[in-house]
Amino acid sequence: MIRAALAAEAADIAALHLRARSTYYPDGIPDDGTDWPAVWREAIARPDGRVLCAVRDGRLTGLASFRTPPDAPAGTVKLFQFHVDPGHWRTGTGTALHTACVAEWRANGLRTAVLDVHADNHRAQAFYARLGWTPDPAHPPAPDDHHLFLRFTVSGE
Repeated sequence: MIRAALAAEAADIAALHLRARSTYYPDGIPDDGTDWPAVWREAIARPDGRVLCAVRDGRLTGLASFRTPPDAPAGTVKLFQFHVDPGHWRTGTGTALHTACVAEWRANGLRTAVLDVHADNHRAQAFYARLGWTPDPAHPPAPDDHHLFLRFTVSGE
């Protein structure tokens, strides 16, 4: 089941976020002092954004956070976070979550989605490619950047 996240789930969302991110940081996730439960509570409360959760058997198995940044071109949404609990990879959770995101974007009249993915996260890059995400020509990779910028056509036009 895919549904809106609840503020009371912020700590569980932060824990899933940490588990998923730790799979592509070979030396561990850098500790920059971020209070991730607080960040997730804020994301859930934003009136201009949305956090969706995938839930299976009463457990949180995936999450997606998106919104339209103020500097984005009209009709564009940014997928800020998209994570599936590693114990639920290859179960259809990510595809179902992505399908729910695209359905909301289409319902809201959005035409383009963008995201950035960590350069070392090859599993996620392959996942996004299978779903139709392509390199964003407006943001070519920089030699010293550790992110790749991808674009998705929402409307199918």
